[in-house]
Amino acid sequence: MIKLNVDLGERSYPIYIKNDYKDIGKCIQNARLTGRLVLVTDSNVDKYQAQECIEAFEESGYTVDKFVIPAGENNKNLDTVQNIYKYLLGLGLDRNAVLIALGGGVVGDITGFAAATFLRGINYVQIPTSLLAQSDSSVGGKVGVDFEGSKNIIGAFYQPRFVYINVNSIKTLPKRELQAGLAEVVKHGLICDKEFYEYIDYNVHKIFDFDEAVLQYIAKTNCSIKGSVVQKDEREGDLRAILNFGHTIGHAIETVMEFKLLHGECVSLGMMGALRMAQSLEMIDEESVIRVKNTLERIGLPTKLEGIDVERVYRQMFHDKKIKGSRLTFILPRKNLGEVIRCTIDDEDLIKRTIAGLG
Repeated sequence: MIKLNVDLGERSYPIYIKNDYKDIGKCIQNARLTGRLVLVTDSNVDKYQAQECIEAFEESGYTVDKFVIPAGENNKNLDTVQNIYKYLLGLGLDRNAVLIALGGGVVGDITGFAAATFLRGINYVQIPTSLLAQSDSSVGGKVGVDFEGSKNIIGAFYQPRFVYINVNSIKTLPKRELQAGLAEVVKHGLICDKEFYEYIDYNVHKIFDFDEAVLQYIAKTNCSIKGSVVQKDEREGDLRAILNFGHTIGHAIETVMEFKLLHGECVSLGMMGALRMAQSLEMIDEESVIRVKNTLERIGLPTKLEGIDVERVYRQMFHDKKIKGSRLTFILPRKNLGEVIRCTIDDEDLIKRTIAGLG
């Protein structure tokens, strides 16, 4: 078992990386969690992962209650959180209770938000089952829901007690979900680790063949990158903003498309937009842009979106929760792959040309 630590003082927690669920009970003991365990999952993950995970808890002597939410980003809202609250009230939980998020980013965000707000905060654990969640959303403590057409606009910073990654859980994912998850993996390499980007580029076929050694290395490196950034900037004051590479345009596309595209697919489009914008500003050369484009396309991610509504995407970007003073901020690559900076861009024509270029 691989173990990493996210060092946040009294909010510090470990990340465990395994190829099964067998040590989950031991991790509960290590975290000294003694309250009632409630597993929250969605209708898709429930079919493929929940029973195996619950059996691992039971073999360690734990009883686990289960609550299943409908799958899909369109259920990432306050109505779903309210249903979780009602279930938890029915169980008569106290503040020692533990919510366990078994699923992808939607399940993790909703469960974490419910944990942050129920009884003014109870324990929660992340068990991410998608590559997207294993590489990004399960680490860092950003939890929340969508509201009135804006993604993650209501939420909190609330750290889990630990993260448990079973790399083999992604074997049950549809290929499209696996491809989408790789967008965030590529992102981590592009923002601060060129060698990691090159490793992904070289090992795409092994990822789709579920090579355990490759999957564990990717999980370890992803969590190390994300964890190191979060340690330096837990609440997204400055450095952590680099994790939003591809997200300014990507989130807007995701909303305008009414979540018909997966998050990672939109991040792929957003990264291409950021790369093209940086090229227009002479911050990066065309060779680097083409190289990343080829990587994304070899993975199976979109780099173009036919019929993109430039005006709607542009307007939607101003609803981003990270916007400051009605000015758009972009994370852009510079000099070489593996390095980015935060830029405030006021050139409306440049932004709209960049969006149009994705069409």
